[in-house]
Amino acid sequence: MICLAAGAITASLAIDTFTLAWTHSIEKIRWEEDWRIVAGRLRISEARIRGSGAGMEPPPDAVLRDGVWHYRPPLPPQQHLRLTHSPHTADYELCFSGQCQPLAQYLPGIDNNAVIELRACP
Repeated sequence: MICLAAGAITASLAIDTFTLAWTHSIEKIRWEEDWRIVAGRLRISEARIRGSGAGMEPPPDAVLRDGVWHYRPPLPPQQHLRLTHSPHTADYELCFSGQCQPLAQYLPGIDNNAVIELRACP
């Protein structure tokens, strides 16, 4: 399971794989990262960038397929991810089972500029 928290507001979802997606605030280009829970930590398996722009160049080992750059970020398993819910940009999306929803939808009532933490549930 994955646990979401923003201050006192929490939620849990019975999933062990998900895609985190967002749109770059300036370039308006979609980014996606595939994550899974392994041994109580979050492990990234692939990332995709649907274009490039200022400060958004894909890494040298990225492969372009059908207009999308695919690569595997060299990150160790993460204990948690921290994301800011900003009123100035589109919300992060959490995608699983073929559907994407704004991350804040799972945490109704969160404040603007709240930090949302994603982690494997204990």
